Amino acid sequence: MPKKQAVEKAMEDNTSDEYFEHKVIKADPKQSMIRIDKFLNDKLQHVSRSRVQDAIKLGSITVSGKQVKPNYRIKPGDEIEVVVPQHYAEKASFVKPQNIPLDIRYEDDDLLIVHKPAGMVVHPGVGNPDGTLVNALAYHFNFEELPVLEGNTHQQVGLVHRIDKDTSGLLVVAKTDYAMTHLARQFFEHTIDRRYVAMVWGGFEEEQGTIRGNVGRHPRFRQKHTVFPEGEGGKWAVTHYRVLEDLYYVSLVECKLETGRTHQIRVHMKHIGHPLFNDLKYGGDQIVKGTVFSKYKSFVENTFQVLPRQALHAKSLGFTHPATKERMHFESELPEEFEQALERWRTYLRDRQAKKQL
Repeated sequence: MPKKQAVEKAMEDNTSDEYFEHKVIKADPKQSMIRIDKFLNDKLQHVSRSRVQDAIKLGSITVSGKQVKPNYRIKPGDEIEVVVPQHYAEKASFVKPQNIPLDIRYEDDDLLIVHKPAGMVVHPGVGNPDGTLVNALAYHFNFEELPVLEGNTHQQVGLVHRIDKDTSGLLVVAKTDYAMTHLARQFFEHTIDRRYVAMVWGGFEEEQGTIRGNVGRHPRFRQKHTVFPEGEGGKWAVTHYRVLEDLYYVSLVECKLETGRTHQIRVHMKHIGHPLFNDLKYGGDQIVKGTVFSKYKSFVENTFQVLPRQALHAKSLGFTHPATKERMHFESELPEEFEQALERWRTYLRDRQAKKQL
């Protein structure tokens, strides 16, 4: 298969924004009794024995649902569950370090929290060979010491999750193998607290709710994702939402992710009839609710220009620090253009209500 086709195929198979690998390996009935770290070192590509040992100590590798020690000897028929960062590689020399400014909100010896602006791609890929967050991180760090993952189509510097190019907000970046393994386990167990703020079309009858539905790549439109009826495709996805502000034509909502599928919030919100404001890919760049008057249409189009991308921001991030075990929490402000678009809707609604009272 040509390289470009292989890359595109791998991208099609990736339906998650979280970079961890979950495997269940069953030992053969005639399996000899060898140490679990040696056993898995032979079974897992790109994962060193020391990294396997770290994962065992963290409880990211269990046998029949129980934690074991690195010197545990595999028995015939044992069922080993493994959660590790996705495909380690020793280094990614083809990722070009670039002096791109980073908005770092926190950094210590184990990790950093970075605020990604809208418009920045997270990692190199087809059509985006450089100028990405990964290129910036490669420049910021001592490249030889930073843990690097090899995914299906690219290598990621210290990343255990991502957000879309036109979504702004917070990302956690691991600086050590141990931190990466620890964070990957938290993503798998859904103990990472990720909250997004989105402006969506329309109002809600209920102030809060939960959207459940498999999310996967659209069978016809391969650049999009969609919600599949349960069991018919995609991967299980859960989004909890809460209405923060009702602006009649649009609503400001907080979305808490339980799972991390590609485009999950965008797809789930469209599925329940509330596409994100100015989301070109999922129909939010059209007037979904409002009047037919030209003045209203002009107002919406001008607001699209103020916020020229989907109205989605990764506002907060909570997790357990890999080294200190302290619970960490970070908040980020809405970008200026997001705030400006919101204020335009608030003003429009106030003017509309004032006219009704005359």
